[in-house]
Amino acid sequence: MMIDVGLGWMVYTRTNSVWALGLVGLFAFLPNVVFMLAVGHVADRYDRRKVLMACYGGNTLASAGLIWCALTPMIDMNIVYGLILLFGTARAFANPASQALLPMIVPREAFSSALAWNSSSWQIASITGPAIAGLAYTVGPELVFSVTTMFYLGCLAQIAAIKPRLAAAPREPVTWTTLTAGWRFIWQKPAILGSISVDLFAVLLGGATSLLPAYAKDIFHTDAQGLGILSCMPAVGALACTLTIARTGVGRRCGYKMFGAVALFGLATIGFGLSTNIFVAGFFLIIAGVADMVSVQIRQTLVQLETPDAMRGRVSAVNTIFIGASNELGAFESGALAALTGPVAAVVLGGVGSIAIAVFWSRLFPALRNRDKLI
Repeated sequence: MMIDVGLGWMVYTRTNSVWALGLVGLFAFLPNVVFMLAVGHVADRYDRRKVLMACYGGNTLASAGLIWCALTPMIDMNIVYGLILLFGTARAFANPASQALLPMIVPREAFSSALAWNSSSWQIASITGPAIAGLAYTVGPELVFSVTTMFYLGCLAQIAAIKPRLAAAPREPVTWTTLTAGWRFIWQKPAILGSISVDLFAVLLGGATSLLPAYAKDIFHTDAQGLGILSCMPAVGALACTLTIARTGVGRRCGYKMFGAVALFGLATIGFGLSTNIFVAGFFLIIAGVADMVSVQIRQTLVQLETPDAMRGRVSAVNTIFIGASNELGAFESGALAALTGPVAAVVLGGVGSIAIAVFWSRLFPALRNRDKLI
């Protein structure tokens, strides 16, 4: 989260281009496409803990490279995009490995609650990270990336200390059938397919956070600290939501709740897009964070608990591609559309699209819509 804020502000202030912000998302997403068949197989064939250590080692190197970029005012932006590719590659392999590792260290009966607490820790980081980045940026972007480099080193030490509760599943031979098993499994599970695809298209169209640097600088006329505060607002709402779910669970009629949350996300996105006051915008970002987290909790629980451990890495890899497409590719879509229509129109149109997706998907996937309990 610190890197997202620091990198976004550095790129936009140096280029003053929403297209450049869109390219940040595109280069972060490309490795998900290039390695889409390999990442899940790696998570299922090799020690997931060691895979994560290799990935966070790559993140450490990329973060250290950004320190040099920050200290070089006239840096070629292609170098920055190259480091983003390294980040994207590390994330592409880390996400399925980390998602598949969680059920190996948490008992099944506690998994839904553990997933909510895990999300809570992420949301705490999403709140504090942008705020710290905004403050650190007042000294300079090099301080932001120095702190993140130290944090990545801390990640490596913590991952090395993990001791899985369950043994990894036996390795399968590498064939086209095993490589594509995750895609075929999801295609045969309408509830899982519907949950990850509705999130893909809703956030792909309605993701406004990639344009926050442009809103902060050109509409709200604030600085990096203001950007940091805006960036953490969705996480404030998401944290409140995850803490509630961790204590009470999602409850009954989870299918209807998921589609309602996606529609609410679209409405909040429209509200943010039309905001001219930074405090009003922050309120709508909080609502968007609440709605998004309801969808995330339902999707993640369905994907993890209804997938056999031997396939969990490959299924998680497909889920990760959908998430990456919604976030990083959504950032590119928002930047490209904003370059044509302006940021306000791009955000509002995206919110309208998210609502339309919620309505259409509820008709397209009745098995998900009528789902009562998650477990």
